[in-house]
Amino acid sequence: MNLRGVGVSPGIGHGPAYVLTVSVPEPPEGATYTGEADEEKERAMTALTRVAAELEARGNRAGGEAEEILKAQALMVEDPGLVVKVRVLIDRGLAAPRAIFEAFTKYRDVLAGAGGYLGERAADLDDIRGRVIALLYGQAMPGLPTAPEEPYVLVARDLAPADTALLSRDDVAAFVTEEGGPTSHTAIMARSMGVPAVVACPGATGIPPGVRVMVDGTSGDVRVEPAESDVADAVSAATARQVALSAARGPGRTADGHPVPLLANVGGLADIDAAVLAGAEGIGLYRTEFLFLDRAEPPSAAEQAEAYRAALEAFPGGMVVVRTLDAGADKPLAFLPAPAREPNPALGERGVRLFRRFPEVMDAQLDALARVAGEGLEVMAPMVATAEEAGWFARVCRAKGLPAAGVMIEVPSAALRAGDLLARVDFVSIGTNDLAQYAFAADRQVAAVSALQDPWQPALLDLVAMTATAAEAAGKPCGICGEAAADPVLACVLAGLGASTLSMAATSLDAVRAGLAVHTLAQCRQAAEVAREQTTAAEARTAARAHLPGLGALGL
Repeated sequence: MNLRGVGVSPGIGHGPAYVLTVSVPEPPEGATYTGEADEEKERAMTALTRVAAELEARGNRAGGEAEEILKAQALMVEDPGLVVKVRVLIDRGLAAPRAIFEAFTKYRDVLAGAGGYLGERAADLDDIRGRVIALLYGQAMPGLPTAPEEPYVLVARDLAPADTALLSRDDVAAFVTEEGGPTSHTAIMARSMGVPAVVACPGATGIPPGVRVMVDGTSGDVRVEPAESDVADAVSAATARQVALSAARGPGRTADGHPVPLLANVGGLADIDAAVLAGAEGIGLYRTEFLFLDRAEPPSAAEQAEAYRAALEAFPGGMVVVRTLDAGADKPLAFLPAPAREPNPALGERGVRLFRRFPEVMDAQLDALARVAGEGLEVMAPMVATAEEAGWFARVCRAKGLPAAGVMIEVPSAALRAGDLLARVDFVSIGTNDLAQYAFAADRQVAAVSALQDPWQPALLDLVAMTATAAEAAGKPCGICGEAAADPVLACVLAGLGASTLSMAATSLDAVRAGLAVHTLAQCRQAAEVAREQTTAAEARTAARAHLPGLGALGL
């Protein structure tokens, strides 16, 4: 039995299948309670608080990307709107489990319809809802093996961050999910852990528990009960590949010496050490949400400054690009007034739009950055759509004395008029995850539209090329900080399109460095040109590889 999905984290993983199934029953429709409404509401609130505390505790233990994600989920559990809805339903006579089910389901449907970041959170709400209901019923949530005899292949319909946050490479050999896409939480966390992963794999949960499975996180192949010789050959090839990739050290550059600095994406303080160990030349995306999302009061300027200083000290003389707070939509801030209900929050007040509405939050963050500002520090704003927004942000940064102000290109309008934005800022950085999602109207979490999230889509390459060309004309840098930069084949194409830096998960640096090192800039440009001439993502990738002959010897 062989299955095929989307490979999102490279490598070979093999072991017995552990199929994670969640079987928390739906509370009966119309279920009521006996006793007082206040007692039933207290029961519901206690369960919500306990689940929120568990998610936050797991995030604290996990650190990095998982910490940011889980703490955002903990806030969602106690969202004021949800809490009010649960209380109202209990006042109407519904038992706590059914009230929780209906309130979360309504919220989930709104998020799923919103798409984007919010659509991605919708699947997480299923897990949160199940945990609260299980607690109310006194039912244990399905857990993962403790102290397994050997690393196992974790198979599920989808994986919530709470399931994977505390896993280690010693416990799990690979992930396989039926849902998700290249930029889903499963994919991001798998790459961060360095674990092979395949998502959007139909039929995965039909794999019999305990049977041997081999997962190829590069090709997307999932082989059930493979021959031992096939496993040995695949592992041998993967080991040889890693040795070859590790041989390429030093700064990122093409075979003819064209520099392409390779930077790391960082989601918390724990990721900084991993970036240093992996040989990153700096930080291309320092997500700052982890400082804000887990608290009822905003972080002090001193606390923020300490976190920013840690990044600068880890890369003396290197580049550190800090993204200002990307809150709003699925990342509400507890210390700000609850936002008005938005029909489509993914297209509402988030990123720089929220910054402008609450200037005191922006001032505090920029003041903290100014306290540690020095050589290498660059600051950029997320979700900038117009030249006016870009100019406003740049003026504020310059008034604070910050050395470099830039914006992220993740909205198609920003790519289309990149020249206008670049006339006002010092640099741009392309977030390919959101740029693809907004350009194709394709939710990052929905497997049915994952093909549209493929960063090889020629239309997306056109938007990248348009932005890079505008940056070159302006004489200013254009970096890539989306997940596309982690693909060593696509990294060559991005360099050929004119990207000045590439930023990715630390675990992807070796492969990208090696891929660039065996090709000239002319080869990268030719690969980029032929990729853009194609009409499908698959054709674009195939055409580009044909002009990048050094990849085969590296096993890429």
